[in-house]
Amino acid sequence: MVDIGSLIQAIVTPLVTQPEAVKVTAHETGDYMAFDLAVAPEDVGRVIGKQGRVAQAIRTIVYSVKSPYNKRVRLNILDASHAE
Repeated sequence: MVDIGSLIQAIVTPLVTQPEAVKVTAHETGDYMAFDLAVAPEDVGRVIGKQGRVAQAIRTIVYSVKSPYNKRVRLNILDASHAE
């Protein structure tokens, strides 16, 4: 099984200008295993991409991986100033 948090980190780190600000946290909700991706505020646009294409590509990869959880996986993209 793949550690989904590490997968997200490996995909996003090369895309951003401040890789030390990339943080992935996981929490469980009623229906989902949610992963919050926090990046520096100036890197949010790089992670989302034009018309959300980069974010959609990241989500496609993450959602297609066999999950060790019995729930669906959800990826939320935040800037570091709004992260917990």
